[in-house]
Amino acid sequence: MMVKILYFAALRERLERSEEQLALPPEVATAGALRAHLAARGGAWEALANLRNLRVAVNQRMAGADAPLADGDEVAFFPPVTGG
Repeated sequence: MMVKILYFAALRERLERSEEQLALPPEVATAGALRAHLAARGGAWEALANLRNLRVAVNQRMAGADAPLADGDEVAFFPPVTGG
């Protein structure tokens, strides 16, 4: 299954990319499993596991960790942001 992943704000800066296309292994079937799969890359990717209040959207709808993923989905990760 292929998904498009978008990274926003400080997470985008930390990972040095705003998006990627990724073929997921069969065991990665939910938004939470995708987050853990990406964090397992290590290094800067561990931010996905360590960031508190990290939000996720699947196909432009806010979703929980148990949200199922399907081929062609767009998954976006939003870290907490501050404004002033």
